Amino acid sequence: MMLDVDLPTEFTQLREKLFRLSHRFANLPDTVKEDLARPETSYCFGWSHGKEIMNGRPDTQKGSYYANPLIDHPDLSDDLRRDHPEYYAGNVWPKGIEGLEEFEETFKALGKIIFEVGIALATACETFVSPALSSRSGSIASLISRSKCNKARLLHYYPEPASNPNQSKTFVETVRNDALCGTHLDHSLLTGLCSAMYLSQPSPESQPQIVSSPSDSTGLWIYPRNSKDPVKVSIPENCLAFQTGEALSLLTSNKLAATPHFVSGSTQSKEPISRETFAFFLQPDVDDIIGPDGETFGQFTKRVLGRHYAERAILEAED
Repeated sequence: MMLDVDLPTEFTQLREKLFRLSHRFANLPDTVKEDLARPETSYCFGWSHGKEIMNGRPDTQKGSYYANPLIDHPDLSDDLRRDHPEYYAGNVWPKGIEGLEEFEETFKALGKIIFEVGIALATACETFVSPALSSRSGSIASLISRSKCNKARLLHYYPEPASNPNQSKTFVETVRNDALCGTHLDHSLLTGLCSAMYLSQPSPESQPQIVSSPSDSTGLWIYPRNSKDPVKVSIPENCLAFQTGEALSLLTSNKLAATPHFVSGSTQSKEPISRETFAFFLQPDVDDIIGPDGETFGQFTKRVLGRHYAERAILEAED
């Protein structure tokens, strides 16, 4: 996990603006949101809620909005678009919805900042791992910079029911309540992460207010290398964090290992508090080789999607 503190002045404003738009979108009627879901892409563009499988169960605690902040519709062959709709189908945006007029613009602007910082970080990583790179496609930075597969995910974690005050739990048990997001690895090269924002909205008529994290255990936790004990990550709101993904682990023969992580949703708050955040997955194109056995990123992605998504996604796409 790496932090960057030297960011453009507009970063913090874009972050808050996008997170408020995320909250607004997530509270739209389901029919409106589902119009922006794209099951034929394995829900990797537009809206997704309850489709992903984490730790063997449907993940209903968070809703996601996926898009490529850099390219709306990549210029490539029809065959490639058909074979990899999860990356190349193209963005879909909430057009004509009151209150979301700046959703697309803000999503793209924040993504561009993260992308530029990520390229600088990828270049710095070369010094440590160049001899171990298994790719014949170029450097880490070039794999990201020329890619048409980069993908960002705007996340809204729905408020959880308040904890039972009479239910006794140890701190470890509380932390490992990963109901908001089960333990997993990103399959990117690098993932840029914004600090989460917590919003309280006691009633639909009230404006959401920024509040502090509802408990010491709530938030992002990672497992350091060779450790069985998770460590909480607290990202300052004016900073970016980056963590390593499975693709980078394969590419560098595990010199830069993927970071196992989860989001603990334990809360003792009586108020409905949501969690908003933004992750940008920086990754190669589908034909780029990342594995020592010649496996491409596209082949690797198909394996990962098979782990994380229920068969019903395919059935819904065929209906």
